[in-house]
Amino acid sequence: MTSNTKVWDLPTRIFHWALAASFAGAYVLSESERLRNVHVALGYTVLGLLAFRLVWGFIGPRYARFSSLVHSPVGAFRYLRDELRGRAPRYLGHNPAGSWAVFGLLILGMATGVTGYLNFNELGGGSMEELHEAFANAWLVLVGLHIVGIVFSSVMQRENLARSMITGFKRGVAENTEPRNARGLGLAMVAAILGFWGWTATSGGVAPGAGQGQRQGEQSELATARETDDD
Repeated sequence: MTSNTKVWDLPTRIFHWALAASFAGAYVLSESERLRNVHVALGYTVLGLLAFRLVWGFIGPRYARFSSLVHSPVGAFRYLRDELRGRAPRYLGHNPAGSWAVFGLLILGMATGVTGYLNFNELGGGSMEELHEAFANAWLVLVGLHIVGIVFSSVMQRENLARSMITGFKRGVAENTEPRNARGLGLAMVAAILGFWGWTATSGGVAPGAGQGQRQGEQSELATARETDDD
């Protein structure tokens, strides 16, 4: 007999859903000039969440650590093959294929956020904007594959894997992986995210020092226009 056991700690779950919401919102608003600051604020949220996840991957509980995600490409391929045949072993944490997806999502997310910051500050020219869009689209494709994999594995293993990332529990027997201070850290993350979003909405800002290149360009254009009028 097995019972439900805590696998995903609260900070990991909050990170997961906050990252999904931030990326989805930023992608939907990417073409809106009127809501550009909201798009940028969501991008900063993505970078902040990824920075947290990089740290949590080394100091977090067992199934959040990167050491639990290390699987060879051959192992991932064999898992996918066995999954398609309906005989893949079950993992309490991420399976080998899912582990590679996690690393891919983190890398593409960081690349998207960094190129977005550079583009917003007009560093790199038009090529930076194209690179930012390419990374964002690649990230979207990988997210889609990730969702397909979750649905397929949920059906094959008869377990709602998406729900486990909400509740934190999965079927199985393992030690409780949630640290004592995890709840407080998770609530602090929520407060920080909501506080940043609230500040952005009320102030119209995106972050201290952001968009310097854009503002300098606007000031230069304004100065040029004034000189033209004086002439």
